[in-house]
Amino acid sequence: MINDLVADSLTRIRNASMRKLDVTKLMHSKLVEAILVIFQNKGYIESFNVVEEGPKKFINVVLKYDARGQQVINEVKKISKPGRRVYKGRDEIKRFKNGYGTIVVSTSKGVLSNDDAHKAGLGGEVICSIW
Repeated sequence: MINDLVADSLTRIRNASMRKLDVTKLMHSKLVEAILVIFQNKGYIESFNVVEEGPKKFINVVLKYDARGQQVINEVKKISKPGRRVYKGRDEIKRFKNGYGTIVVSTSKGVLSNDDAHKAGLGGEVICSIW
């Protein structure tokens, strides 16, 4: 039984990227799907699709590599954990890794990247970071 689907999904993406796999399979949740939309918009993954297998849903994620075959994802890290939630105000959410990285924030307007949250003037729970 998996308690933290987001942490499990990020670990599966990290491991598959390090092994240079083309596709990885994640368990479905709305939060994981929202995070993957941000990853796809920022160019960290190629695409993803939701697949129903009986009563359960899964997400197939197509990973992205550069022209030399190197992984696009250097590091993906879960920041807010079930035992220790991390919240940032609207003034604390700014650029990450000089604009090369992205922080995913759960706000009152939904799950947003750090750039979108900063433009909207929103703070919230910091879910993960990727670069």
